[in-house]
Formats: sequence, C-alpha cells, structure tokens
Amino acid sequence: MTGLTRRVAEFVAALRSDDVPVDCLNAAAIGVTDFIAVTCAGAHEVAPRLASQLVRPASLPISAPAIPSGVLYDAPDAALINGIAGHVLDYDDVGIDGHPSVVLASALLAEGWALNRSGALALAAYVAGYEIWALLNVLEPGNLHERGFHPTAVCGTLAATAACAVLHGLDAEKTCNAIAIGASLACGLVANFGTMTKSLHAGRTAQSGIVAARLAALGYTGSADALEHPVGFLAAHSPSGHPDMSAETAKLGQHWRMRDFGINIKCYPICYGTHRCIDAMLDLVSAHKLKPEQIREVRVGVGTAQLVMLRNHAPQTGLEAKFSMEFAMASALTAGRVGLDQLTDGFVRRVDIQALMKRVTSRAVHDGIPGLPAAPGAPMHADIVEVELTDGTVIAAPPIEYARGSWQRPLDRSGLLAKFLDCTRLTLSTQHAQMLFEQLMALREIDSLRDLALGVEEPTTAPA
Repeated sequence: MTGLTRRVAEFVAALRSDDVPVDCLNAAAIGVTDFIAVTCAGAHEVAPRLASQLVRPASLPISAPAIPSGVLYDAPDAALINGIAGHVLDYDDVGIDGHPSVVLASALLAEGWALNRSGALALAAYVAGYEIWALLNVLEPGNLHERGFHPTAVCGTLAATAACAVLHGLDAEKTCNAIAIGASLACGLVANFGTMTKSLHAGRTAQSGIVAARLAALGYTGSADALEHPVGFLAAHSPSGHPDMSAETAKLGQHWRMRDFGINIKCYPICYGTHRCIDAMLDLVSAHKLKPEQIREVRVGVGTAQLVMLRNHAPQTGLEAKFSMEFAMASALTAGRVGLDQLTDGFVRRVDIQALMKRVTSRAVHDGIPGLPAAPGAPMHADIVEVELTDGTVIAAPPIEYARGSWQRPLDRSGLLAKFLDCTRLTLSTQHAQMLFEQLMALREIDSLRDLALGVEEPTTAPA
C-alpha cells in the first residue's frame, strides 16, 4: 500500500480523457468559459497591468498569450498575468472552498497552448486538478480561511500542479515529485483580501503549478510523502490539527468529487460569501418595492467563515467593497443590483451608500461555506436576511441555501452567454465574443488550444 502522496500521483499519471465522466468534462468547459469572460473584464484593471511590467514578452512556439491582448509571454508568465486578471474583479467561479477555474484555466490554457495540447486533454487535466483539490478539502475537517490561509492559493497550487502534470504526461514518479514541489510553493493570506494581492494569489498559484510540473519533468525531486508527513503539507496548513492523512480516504477515480462540489458561476463581482444574501435582498426589494429611506436596519445571518472573509465594514474602494456585506446590502437596496458598475471607488464612496452601510449588521448563524454541500445527513446551511423598516415592520426573506448560478441552481446556456457578453463587451465585438463562447463550450472538440480565438486574430510580441 502506497502513501497518500504516491496514491495521488498514481491517479494523476494514469488519467486519460476517456476515464473522466462526461458531466465532469462539461462542467470544466463551463469553468474555462467563465474564466475567459472575467479575464477579459479584468485585464484592464491596475493589478494585471502592473504585473505585466515585471515579465518580458516571448515568442512562439514556447509561449502563450495574455488574454485578451494576445501579447505572448513564456507560459508561466502568461499564467501569472491571466490569473491576476481573472481574479481581480472577484467575478470568477467558486467551487470546493475556493476559486478553481481561475487557477486551473490560467495554468492549463497557458501551458497547454505552449505544448500545443488538445481541448479534451486540457479538460481532463482540469478535472484531475479539481479532484486533488477536492480531496484535500475532504481530508481537512477545519476551514483554512479561519487559519488565515486562502484555499485558492494553498490547495490550488497542488491542483494546478497536478493538472500541468497531466499536460506534460509525467509518469507517477515525476508526478509525485511535482506534487512535492508544489506543496512547498503553496501560500496565500486571507489578510490580503480586499487588496490587489488577493488576485496575485490566483496568478502566482497558476504560475507555480506550471513551474512545479516543468521542474519535475526535468528531473527535479521532492519528498514522496510531502502531503502526509507529520510536518508535511496537510499538517502544516491544518486549522483543525487533525487532518486525515490516510491513503484509503482518497478513492480517486472511484468517486468523482466534482459531481458533488461542482462549479458555482458568480452572478455578482463580489466575494461569494455575500451572494446568497444579495439574492435574498434583491428578492425583497423586488417584492416590497423597498427604498433606502425606508430602512432602519438590515440584519444578516451567515457562516463563521464568511464573517472572516467579509472583513471590510466601511469600505472606501471597489476592491475593499468586494469583501463587505455592508456594501453588498447597500448596493442591492440602492441600485437594485451589484454589478461591475457598482464596484467602483466612486459608487462605494457615495454619501447614500456610506450611510446605508452603517445600518447593516451581521452575525454567525452556521459554520458552513457557500457552495460547499453539508456532510451527508447534516442540516443544510442557509443564510438569512431580514429588514426592519422605519415604522417597525420586519420583513424577512426565506432562508437561502444556494445562490443563483450555483451547482444546485445553475445558469442555463443563455445566462452563461449573457454574462460572457457583458464581460467581453469592452474588449471583443459581439460576433467575436459569441464565436469564442461557442468554441469554449465545445472545448472537447478543439484539436489544439492554439485554435481558440482568445481575443485577437494573431498573437503578438509586445513592443520592445
């Protein structure tokens, strides 16, 4: 019987596209499609533009394009830039306990482009990475957020490493080394939420996955028990202090955890911890024609992990507002939406928004994480919203278990396209965007990732 690290490596090394259930491949395609959309929307933000100044353009055939500019960089650098752009708006999808697609798609599209891999292989690699991430979540009963770690940057590094190992076709020994290397590159702090550095977590994580796989391919080595060792990955990051480090729990390839956790598409460009409450508030506003001047107090009940993430109670910038329940409720009440146009410094600083945020209070009512199903047989975790009016009337929304766009309440194809077109409207023509959407949704049929029209007709090097 091999240990956990080797068991994981054996699963990844043996995986073939035909082994992966079709519904998992389809979910991965949706994740990649949504990633491209939010990356196009976020590419013009300050954070990815600053990061692009640190790297040098490259040339074919070992390079990959920044999205949507098409400027070519070495694949790890392209993954860094695209990962930052894809996460900076906090509009990218959610799954397990973090943001799987921004990490996996950033790494896979960059390295897969450089290696000239097919869409089918890229999707299988995505699922491999997802399954490793989901396993790590199952093995740890505690919540990484509460320890101060950002799961996207911690578990996501191993997921991206596993995915890139599939692209490289590494054998079990080299995959084991890659995972060990990735385990030492994993880090990201919740304290940086609401700043540019949160988006750096995603870009750096994707970049690290490529680097770990490339090093292992060259013969770089790491510990064969890096995950389960008493001072290894699981123990070092464990908030509970009691992670399950047995290989028997893995059951990789037998039980596909992607079917359980899935992909949750965001309907709002703000921390997912607010989404169920936004849904509830928008429903109340619509049903009762609520106006800000009617509101005495908004009382929100959420999970303990959400309260940790939603650390900004009086935000002054769009980035800070992305981690503020007070802002989410104020925006929903005042604008009737929480969209890209509301997540700006100017809107956040409006006098009426600042005043209304002071009337929002939050408390913990459960210990669940939005998008993560409760354990079998356990009661569902639901967020609650109630509004007290100035005349003393209290209006309560029904408890919300799943947000719109979640795995359990998915957007249909037209809803996915609507978000895609909205995110790409400033970058791509409608015709180009619709064509790219169709390509991405049918990614399994794409012979080479280089056939994707990721924003420009021909990739180019940047001017000297």
